[in-house]
Amino acid sequence: MTTSATGLKPLKESHPQNTVRHEDPVATRALRVVGRAFATVWTVPKARFGLILFGLIILTAAFAPVVSPYNPKENDFGRSLGLSGEHWLGTTASGQDVLSQLIWGGRISVTVAMVAGLLSTCIAVIVGLSWGYMRTFSGEFVGFLVNLFLVIPSLPLMIIIAAYLQNGGMSVIILVIVLTGWAWGARVLRSQTQSLRSRDFVTAAAFSGDGTWRIIFHEIFPNMLSLIINNFFGAATAAVLAESGLEFLGLGDSTTISWGTMLYWAQNNNVLLTGQWALLLAPGLMIALLAVSMTFINFGVDRLSNPRLREGN
Repeated sequence: MTTSATGLKPLKESHPQNTVRHEDPVATRALRVVGRAFATVWTVPKARFGLILFGLIILTAAFAPVVSPYNPKENDFGRSLGLSGEHWLGTTASGQDVLSQLIWGGRISVTVAMVAGLLSTCIAVIVGLSWGYMRTFSGEFVGFLVNLFLVIPSLPLMIIIAAYLQNGGMSVIILVIVLTGWAWGARVLRSQTQSLRSRDFVTAAAFSGDGTWRIIFHEIFPNMLSLIINNFFGAATAAVLAESGLEFLGLGDSTTISWGTMLYWAQNNNVLLTGQWALLLAPGLMIALLAVSMTFINFGVDRLSNPRLREGN
């Protein structure tokens, strides 16, 4: 090592290229995209209201053991009591606190909505994108299958399947909703995939030797993300309404506590004749609010794919 004219050893040069970076660029980009998407949705007043309402419902259901004043299955109270300071929404005919059941019932209803909506969307994405991109005989068979599920009325089909698999619990309800709720989303995604199939970036990927599934999920899928999210919230909204309807008809597990079973027992006990309107109104209102929150969120999701909607907000 040489020394300078002053007799001091020169400082060792640093090599920036040897510096270890701890951040993951893929994760960073993903977080940045999610952040921008959330910020875009948040700027829409309707979507902002939907996000706040949806978040309150989710948090209340998640912290039900803390928020609930009583055990929802505790029946040591007086039967069919009216509204009071101890029981804000009264008690059931079995002596259970209605407010506690309302808080705990959100867990089942929200879980069914999210799981059934997610599964329906996954099936719709796989079927819709592959059906819209491939031009083979299998595509015609998939088209026949989708059209068959679209032609058959969904409500009678759900009732028949749920009645055949009665008392199977929440999993059966989710299965019934998924089986009857994926076809519409597949049809919509197939139409959008057909419009993207002839775009230049898809053609370039095909000429570069990319496989069919890589083109579908690496080229087409990212350009349909807002439509897929929109489809998820639509499927989740339909799922919570379907779950409540099946439970109200007595086709679910009546021993569980959900907003649908609350309506079922309220109807069986003729609460309107006894003046206990809260037993019927409260769960119906919560079902409506959950559906409204997800519908309002879709207004902001639409803005992700169509910036021209800003003028309407």
